[in-house]
Parts: sequence; structure tokens; C-alpha cells
Amino acid sequence: MSLLKKFFGEKVKKEHFDFGILGTDIHSHFIPGIDDGAATMEDSVNMIAALHELGYNAVVTTPHVMSDYYRNTPEIIREGLAQVREELAQRNIPVHVDAAAEYYVDYEFDQSIGVHELLTFGDNYILIELPFTQVPENFHQTVFKLLGAGLRPILAHPERYAYYHTVDAICELKEKGLLLQINTVALTGHYGPVAKKIAAGLLDSGCVDFLGSDCHRLNHVDLLKSALDHPSLQKALSNQAFLNSSLYHPGGDGA
Repeated sequence: MSLLKKFFGEKVKKEHFDFGILGTDIHSHFIPGIDDGAATMEDSVNMIAALHELGYNAVVTTPHVMSDYYRNTPEIIREGLAQVREELAQRNIPVHVDAAAEYYVDYEFDQSIGVHELLTFGDNYILIELPFTQVPENFHQTVFKLLGAGLRPILAHPERYAYYHTVDAICELKEKGLLLQINTVALTGHYGPVAKKIAAGLLDSGCVDFLGSDCHRLNHVDLLKSALDHPSLQKALSNQAFLNSSLYHPGGDGA
């Protein structure tokens, strides 16, 4: 044993980071066969088990709801959720699973607010996403309607929308009543260098409310593990209180 290791070994150890401090992942695609996420139950179970190994004890899985592509209903999502829960119980995988949805902001979604059931989680949170080409013309009116209906909209992966060019522009969306959720894997460059830079900047700014995996397939879990090496994420996990941790606690009331 070297003298350095003998006398300073404990001090030079790197701090261990995982996602246990968050507890709950709020953005994923684990219900088999209903969107572009898990294709089979085996896919779903393997991804959930892998997230558990990274420290998560709960997930809110959020299938796409898009009027022209994924026409998922609350009934379809709940049926799939029940099947996933049953499979996890049979395999003794100790992860609590709930379901909401990732709603695509379009005309049909706007018209459904206050009229049809929308799936929420936690404190009436609702996850929404935007087109990647341009912001919808009615976006801020839609946010206003959501807030008026007592819902708390979370904007999924704002680092991926090229029309929001800066960290400041994204953080200003919070003044409209939006909460912000970044995809942790963006820190690996998975969506390109611009999204990586914006994601890190958002973390450094302190305006991120939720972290999400947006896990669609098993290799996304590998990317999550790699993201833990990013200094902005390490600093944020050490110093910031993300709302993920308020959602579910084993043995208590959950999402």
C-alpha cells in the first residue's frame, strides 16, 4: 500500500453519485406496445430493474398521447400499467410504478382541457411536450387554460427545442407558470452538443424543477449512468432539491 493511499486514501475517494436522492423518475415509456418505448413486457421489466440499480425506487411512466399518432386513452394506459405492476410483483422487483402521460401540445389537446380526463401525477402535475420545429401559436393560451383548470404543467425536455436559443429564454418560461424537466441523458451529448450545453446551463442556473430519464430502451439507462459523471449534474444533485423527491416514499403515500 502506498503512503498516499495509507494516509489519505479515505480523503481522495470520489463521492459516489446515483439517483437515490431523486427517488422517482417522472418521464419514461415503459408500457409495452403503445408508443415508441418498450416493445415487450421483457423490455419494460428490464428497463425498470436497471433504473432501480441506479437508485430509483419509483417511476411515473408517461406514454405519448398525440392526436395524429399515439391515440392513447386513460383506459389504455391504466390497463397497461396494471400489467406492468403484475409482472414486477411476480419477479419481486421493488419499484413502485404509476402512470400519467406525455401530452403533445396540439389543437386536440388544447380542446380537451377541462372537458376530457387528463392523466396527472403528484400535486396535479401534467407532463407536456412541444413540436421540435416551432412553438405552437396557442402555446401560452394552452398553459393558461391548464393553470385555470388547476393543473400544473411541466415542460418536457426544453433543452431539445431549438427555437428556445438560450438558458435565459427557457428559464423565463417559468414566469408563465411552467415547471421545467430536463432529460438527464442530454448531458451525454445524446441529442447533440447544443442540447448538452443548454441542459448543463439549465442545471447550473437552478431553474430546473424535475429530472427525467425519458427512457425508451435499455441503452438509455447506460446513458443515464454516464451522465452521473457530468459535473453540473453532480453539483445539482448535491445542492438542489428537485421535486422528484417529493413524489413517492416507500411505505407512505406516493404519486
